Amino acid sequence: MSAPELLAAAMRTAIDRSEQVRGTTSPNPPVGCVVLDASGAVVGVGATQPPGGPHAEVVALRQAGERAAGGTAVVTLEPCAHTGRTPPCTDALREAGIARVVHAVSDPNPQAAGGAEVLRAAGVEVQSGLLAREAANGPLRAWLHFVRTGRPHVTWKYAATLDGRSAAADGSSKWISSADSRAEVHQIRAKVDAIVAGTGTVLADDPQLTARHPDGTLLPRQPLRVVVGDRPIPPGARVLDDSAETVQLPGGDPAGALAELARRGIVDVLLEGGPTLAGAFLAAGCVDRIIGYVAPMLFGSGRAALGDAGVGTISQALRFEVEEVSMCGPDVRVSAVPVRRPGCGREETSVHRDR
Repeated sequence: MSAPELLAAAMRTAIDRSEQVRGTTSPNPPVGCVVLDASGAVVGVGATQPPGGPHAEVVALRQAGERAAGGTAVVTLEPCAHTGRTPPCTDALREAGIARVVHAVSDPNPQAAGGAEVLRAAGVEVQSGLLAREAANGPLRAWLHFVRTGRPHVTWKYAATLDGRSAAADGSSKWISSADSRAEVHQIRAKVDAIVAGTGTVLADDPQLTARHPDGTLLPRQPLRVVVGDRPIPPGARVLDDSAETVQLPGGDPAGALAELARRGIVDVLLEGGPTLAGAFLAAGCVDRIIGYVAPMLFGSGRAALGDAGVGTISQALRFEVEEVSMCGPDVRVSAVPVRRPGCGREETSVHRDR
């Protein structure tokens, strides 16, 4: 294997490792790191631990030990050069004798950026941009959005029939999507920071909003359950059980709700509310990605998957770019992002990275 191939393989391993910890590091980024010794052999692999724990570089360097000297650190994000809850990763890399650092994405946060310059000044060779698209559109997607905009990244997930219905005429909706799709959604839930639904959905469907195994048992990690709206949640509602923490945010303003979640350190949000809440988020420009599961069935009538989204004529259509189309069991899974950057609330560029 050539040197470029070795680096690309190491970066893919780092991206995979960062994906494994996604959801456990917020408000810090899920970073992966691979350390190669001077001959190009993998001697250390690590990922960022929960806040207050070691960063990916430190975990990988500890595993590598003395074999890191003269080697290469392959990292999904530019190593930090500031002191937060832990010392700068640039110090750890220099002290370990790393000769070269290859990172996929430069840190957009001015409070934490500059690691590349610090390392170069210390005589370390630095390369940036290796598999940047894969890292930025993968595990780092939500965190990069959070840092650049000051608000959580929002994915609207929905399931619908071929004719766009989320429920039949009698209101029944279990199950439109297949068992494969439902299992995948629960894995997605386990990696986000919060699931958001409206009071209408809670009152009508009594969802649990948890991440579960196919047999119904809880997955190890549970996101925060967020209910948006003013109507009180009934005392016996399943969102109030002890499976996970639940908060209710009054009002129906998407930007306001997301601002409150940002203050709580929530980076990655899965919007699973009904058509009314989804329409409000889309009309406000507060949806950053859509994941739709389209089932091969027709209802002809019934509840539409999306309510009023502020579109009165075709020229006002909310346009999205399809990122991926794949099969999930018998369902078609579509991932799409806005053609233009959403304008949800006030855009910010200086979110603190508490690392």
